Amino acid sequence: MLDDEFNKQRAKILRDLAERADPFIKRRLLRLVERYEPKRRAAPIDQQFQGRLQRDIENRDITSD
Repeated sequence: MLDDEFNKQRAKILRDLAERADPFIKRRLLRLVERYEPKRRAAPIDQQFQGRLQRDIENRDITSD
């Protein structure tokens, strides 16, 4: 829990710095922010869409022959 709060605060600080930085430093700071932000987990709807998309691709490959 403490680590999550630290990571959120660190990401906010880096974003604030990036707003005032030149373009080169801004890109580097924003890449660093990605290390502190939690990874987005796939929502159930995303998983359903991915499964449907995969089936559509497989079906298209079969019917294309």
